[in-house]
Amino acid sequence: MSDAPRLLTVILNWRTPEMTLRAAQAAAREMHGIDGRIVIVDNDSGDGSFEMIRDGLAHATWAENRVEVVQSGHNGGFGAGNNFGIRHGAAKGFDYVYILNSDAFPDAGSIQLLLAHLTLNPDVGIAGSYIHGEDGAPHVTAFRFPTVWSELEGAARLGVISRMLKNHIVPLPIPPETMRVDWLAGASMMLRREVLEDIGLFDESFFLYFEETDLCLRAARAGWPTEYVRASEVTHIGSVSTCMKTWQRMPSYWFDSRLYYFRKNHDSAFAPTLAHVTGTLIWKLRRIIGRKPRRDPNWFLWDLIRHYLRNISNRAPRDRSATPTLNPRKEANT
Repeated sequence: MSDAPRLLTVILNWRTPEMTLRAAQAAAREMHGIDGRIVIVDNDSGDGSFEMIRDGLAHATWAENRVEVVQSGHNGGFGAGNNFGIRHGAAKGFDYVYILNSDAFPDAGSIQLLLAHLTLNPDVGIAGSYIHGEDGAPHVTAFRFPTVWSELEGAARLGVISRMLKNHIVPLPIPPETMRVDWLAGASMMLRREVLEDIGLFDESFFLYFEETDLCLRAARAGWPTEYVRASEVTHIGSVSTCMKTWQRMPSYWFDSRLYYFRKNHDSAFAPTLAHVTGTLIWKLRRIIGRKPRRDPNWFLWDLIRHYLRNISNRAPRDRSATPTLNPRKEANT
């Protein structure tokens, strides 16, 4: 067992204790025979979640003393919560870290397949699963990196523009087999320790959304590609903690994350925002002419423009010291 790779699984909880325990139980089942631990981070839910999970684990035979729950003490978002769990688990050592959503449940063999893929492909930095709903329908979780052109294409939703910019469309078709992609949704994502030591942890300036995009981009720029492992399957409910499926209006933190991503990684958010506004105007004109149904959240265009204008003077840090490191002492000395 001493020569076997050590795996740390981190599950972030935000007011979904029963579902989080279900995800942890599924992960524990799929980690049978793996040298590893599961850390559940309660992201300062404030609703008794921590106590419910702690008590649930105390009576769970499947936990096998390899599952623990810790309290972050502060809800800094998805990245900050996972960073807390990674750092906590680092004290006992790991070779790979597996990020699992609290509403995601690994299917048979899924974790073993991700671990085997990274072990057999030392040049690959990040591996993710094929995600499907409880009804078996596939979820789109493999993507290209966002660009100015992707902002125009995604907002315009016009066939001729999409054909011209086909290589910039962010969502990829569901891959039929294992393949290299730009980035993956963080519902089921495994990273090797060397990647985190090389590029740092999640950037905690993102409260929610774009944090895994940024992480995969930093990894790619450092020579660590991301791969989609088709055989690794995970059941995912989706948007349970955020209630995204019921949003009538985009929350401000989505606009914050989008703006920060482009400023950090593309120097400026002006061109992407202008491209998105142009695309949206094209879509609105098309709706009027063709009587297309509305698909955007209420006030989306106005909120996008207003948010950009309100934050026009804010700048994003581009130096590596702005990103948390695996070793807090190293971070304190930078």
